[in-house]
Amino acid sequence: MHKYTVRFLLFILLLSSGIQTGYAGIINNTSDDEDAVISRIYEKMTPSIVLIEADLKEGHSSGTGCIIDSTGIILTSSHVVEDSPSVQVTISTGEVFRGKTVSVMGKDNDLALIKINAKKVLPVIQLGDSEKVKVGQRVLAIGNPFGFSGTLTTGIVSRIDYKRNKIQTDAAINPGNSGGPIINIHGEVIGISQSIYNPDNNISNIGIGFAVPINEAKNFIKLSVSGNKLSKLNTD
Repeated sequence: MHKYTVRFLLFILLLSSGIQTGYAGIINNTSDDEDAVISRIYEKMTPSIVLIEADLKEGHSSGTGCIIDSTGIILTSSHVVEDSPSVQVTISTGEVFRGKTVSVMGKDNDLALIKINAKKVLPVIQLGDSEKVKVGQRVLAIGNPFGFSGTLTTGIVSRIDYKRNKIQTDAAINPGNSGGPIINIHGEVIGISQSIYNPDNNISNIGIGFAVPINEAKNFIKLSVSGNKLSKLNTD
């Protein structure tokens, strides 16, 4: 083989290797940046997320809630606390408070508001706009599945069910996540975890998660305010 041909082939191989190395670096850097963003969102959001435990007629209930007002008003799922004579709320510091259910929405939207008297200013979660949610967007779910507090899972918006007004996600949602936030990559709550559809009645861990759009929750909060159940809140 001619020496110039050999040199040319070596040059092509080195160039190809360099290009591949360059792309690998870009991908790794992008991944590293995304990991850092997710970690920052988790650190920012978890102080505003609580563990909720309640005694229901059917037995003990455990779920998640989001602090939406610094005076101690918490948004959660109604099926976690509805008709419970006793509600216990554990905040991120480990402090435990007795909670009082102050407003409940119907089962279709499955939302409730709880009030605790913490006697201090509490960190508040940031609410987003579910009208801007698109299929394929990266989302995070934070909650207390099976009692494991502060658990983070990630995924995407898999589908928007306009008929039932639900956001579908492949981020893992399990018992104990109910009432917890579905968060976009900007650190805004775009939905409240509600349920998981499991085709084999929980024999496997395969399932599809659903969340109530946060704009429905905003409307619920405003109705609660106008009904004099709560003091005025800023839900924008």
